[in-house]
Amino acid sequence: MLALGIEVRLREPASIAHWGPRRVRTATAEDIGTPGAEFVLGARPLSRSPQTGAWVRSDVSWDALRRDGSHHLRDQRDWFLELYGIAHDPRLLTAPRDQSEWLTLDDVTSALLWPLLESAATRGVPLVAATKKQLVELTDRAQVTVAISEAPEGGWALAVEVAIDDRRVDTARVRPIGQSGVYVLEGGSPGIRVTLAPAAYGAGAHALLTASHAVVVPATDAAAFAREAYPRLLRDTAVHLAPEIVMPEPEPTTLVATIAFRAGGEIEIALAWVRDGAGRAPWSSHEEGDDAEALLRSAVADAWRAAPDLDFAPAGTLSGIAAAEFAAHVLPALEAVDGIRVETRGRRREYRELSGDPRITVKTVESDDADWFDLGVLVEIAGRSIPFLPLFRALALRQRKLLLSDGSFFSLAHPALDRLRELLDEAAELVEWESGPQLSRYQLPLWEDFEDLADEAQPAVAWREAARALHSAGVPAPTPTPAGLQAQLRPYQQEGLDRLALWWRHRLGGILADDMGLGKTVQVLALLAHARETGERRPFLVVAPTSVLGTWRDEAARFAPDLRVTVRESTTGAASVAADAAGADIIVTSYTLLRLEEEAFAAVDWAIVVLDEAQFVKNPRTRLHRAVQRLRADMVLAVTGTPLENSLTELWALLSLACPGLFPSSRRFREEYVKPIEQGKVPENEEGAPYRERRLQRLRARLHPFLLRRTKDLVAPELPARQEQELRIELSPAHRALYDTVLQRERQKVLGLLADLDRNRFIVFRSLTLLRMLALAPSLVDAAPEGAPIRSSKIDTLREHLSELIAEGHRALVFSQFTSYLDLVRADLHAHGIAYEYLDGSTRRRADVVSAFRTGAAPVFLISLKAGGFGLTLTEADYVFLLDPWWNPAAEAQAVDRTHRIGQTRPVNVYRLIASGTIEEKVLALQQRKARLFASVMGDDELLARSLTADDIRGLFEG
Repeated sequence: MLALGIEVRLREPASIAHWGPRRVRTATAEDIGTPGAEFVLGARPLSRSPQTGAWVRSDVSWDALRRDGSHHLRDQRDWFLELYGIAHDPRLLTAPRDQSEWLTLDDVTSALLWPLLESAATRGVPLVAATKKQLVELTDRAQVTVAISEAPEGGWALAVEVAIDDRRVDTARVRPIGQSGVYVLEGGSPGIRVTLAPAAYGAGAHALLTASHAVVVPATDAAAFAREAYPRLLRDTAVHLAPEIVMPEPEPTTLVATIAFRAGGEIEIALAWVRDGAGRAPWSSHEEGDDAEALLRSAVADAWRAAPDLDFAPAGTLSGIAAAEFAAHVLPALEAVDGIRVETRGRRREYRELSGDPRITVKTVESDDADWFDLGVLVEIAGRSIPFLPLFRALALRQRKLLLSDGSFFSLAHPALDRLRELLDEAAELVEWESGPQLSRYQLPLWEDFEDLADEAQPAVAWREAARALHSAGVPAPTPTPAGLQAQLRPYQQEGLDRLALWWRHRLGGILADDMGLGKTVQVLALLAHARETGERRPFLVVAPTSVLGTWRDEAARFAPDLRVTVRESTTGAASVAADAAGADIIVTSYTLLRLEEEAFAAVDWAIVVLDEAQFVKNPRTRLHRAVQRLRADMVLAVTGTPLENSLTELWALLSLACPGLFPSSRRFREEYVKPIEQGKVPENEEGAPYRERRLQRLRARLHPFLLRRTKDLVAPELPARQEQELRIELSPAHRALYDTVLQRERQKVLGLLADLDRNRFIVFRSLTLLRMLALAPSLVDAAPEGAPIRSSKIDTLREHLSELIAEGHRALVFSQFTSYLDLVRADLHAHGIAYEYLDGSTRRRADVVSAFRTGAAPVFLISLKAGGFGLTLTEADYVFLLDPWWNPAAEAQAVDRTHRIGQTRPVNVYRLIASGTIEEKVLALQQRKARLFASVMGDDELLARSLTADDIRGLFEG
């Protein structure tokens, strides 16, 4: 337990110390009456002796408590540290050791000392005398008064009077503690009695308490004293005047606000106090404050609250909207306060804040570029027309208010202007609008938002026509089936033709994103036949993966035999591209040839460009994407069942080709859609889920007129059921031991690289691929120990299932990411007499192999996932085996849909073979999270996925 020891100490005279330090000793009762004695009040911690119960110094000290007070009560130690912080004088660091153990309270200026001393009892810290012949007492209050009377020799005599608890005490025995309290020394039993008390007084009373003799103001100085010193004395200390003395009433404190209006709309501000007898003092001066000054400070705070967005500053320079708010709101409030004198300099400028709801008018005017319309936005507030470009810049920069050139200003915090800001952000970047605002003709949904916002909207004639046609994008006008189309279109395929024909009439592009197996090719051929029969004579270009060029030739011959089709499968020169285009209705070429013959294809004037399996151009940084951008065509149609696989940026890349201008800025698209929807990043003032949902709804609204997608569940209910099942495969003991050893090694390496995934991505994915292949078969990575090879449990399981279903007359597709693993499967099937066909990226006679499976007797088709993920129709099979999971569920879905598509008459069974306790289980869980991206953007209620991130990879290695 601790106590605060208080001791009255006597400092030896300077004449005795000579040039050395002045020593301090414990004062005695005999010292009290010594003339000129210099006392100090010391304080130090004491602890209770366990033997005697007395308060002793022992080993407790200020330094000990600061370094380590763990063996003391925490509440008591904290109290002592607070006292030390309030009372510590850095000069004591140079004092002798004896003095360094004491804190001197005489010079403590902080008023916090007294509440802390009063709280000692509640904290369990008694105040005791640190020596036996002294007593200590803390009282509630002391009253310090300056008495002014006539001096015997003329003039005025100044004396200080002190009362403690209404008891007058001998002033000669009183010593000040800062300017916040006093202590009184009195002789008695057993020696010295010291009483501490808080008191309020100023510098004048402090000087009188410490003076060694009486203070007399000569008669010659009386007038100056009354004029200058008396007002200051009166402001901080109680003053008692003798009846015969009359002092002039001090002038009240005045606050002077100096306001200087400068060039450029700047305003300089300076607040200063004018006190009677003290001249001017800065705003921050508190030492001579009184009640009148407190009222003025409160009035200034109220004046500044008239402009809530303006930070208080008693001095400085304001400009722009801050100067306007000050001049319009704060300055008039200051001028209305009695006791504040406003002095202005320079030519005062008038400012006016506009109030009321904004009225917004939006119009479009056809421009020289057929793809764009000039956009005009007119905003009126309180009858004042607001210039558009300053308003747009202020909105884009997220400014709170806008100041106009005539001194008018208004708040931008209005729901209509917030919505206008969002629409303008969506429409274009600031740098893109330097020559005037524009909207792309593909931004029809955005125009509808502008119409909803505006009090008046005036679209251009051409745009109004397109807007009417696409307003009910789900129900376009019927389009007659082309006479030359040799196919009976299903109802949803006819609806697809209606939509594609609508886009073509208005020369708009789009994305045909029907589910795999719903006949996207026949719908495109129907569009091309319709365009030709309605008078279009320019050629059409179809760009597709090399592996499906033959499919386009065959499908065109089957469904549109009247259209002349030329398939370009090799480079033959620029002239031949133009010649082929002149002699054919449809040119079919590969993405590879388009890239190699970019100039030749860009030189032809195409009517329609069709990008089949358009995910091939999902990367805008590739040369292939740029080659497609250079093609000249009235319409670009992207055809893909997977318009996005990993990220929304892939969707933007396709739209930038098919609908240029729908989302004019890739950076803005990332900020407005990718970050909040995929990554959950939202502005600080927004709630995550509602903000993200608003962005998602906006994205869907923008896409809706230009993206057509139907799923098999909706439009082909006649398809037989598809059942999916996971087969968990246990590794053999030897395989398990080897896998776990390699896993620990790769986990330690990969987790150390994730801090900089972009730089280490190749190394990380090499480790992931190693583990995925090792989960299949150790021989794939040369990881098996010497001796008998470790068999693949998956191959044994696959063979067992194949043998059973073949016996029942079924046929199966078997997919894997790794051709090396398919080689192991081939060898096993061959060894067990099971016939099969095989297809991977190196297969040259792809069509022959596919035909052999469709017409032959082989019951099994081994296919690499990359080679067989598109361009195949294999409804002869009704079983699908996926030997290893892939990061992207869309790739697996494409593989399954090779057989589960229009024309299938039997139920389809899908088996995913997963090695238990391996990275494959983690990949499967990752698939389930990533599968939400596609469904969300296309209108389902699920979340979006992300491309593979460091967190995803970290999760693959978690236990």
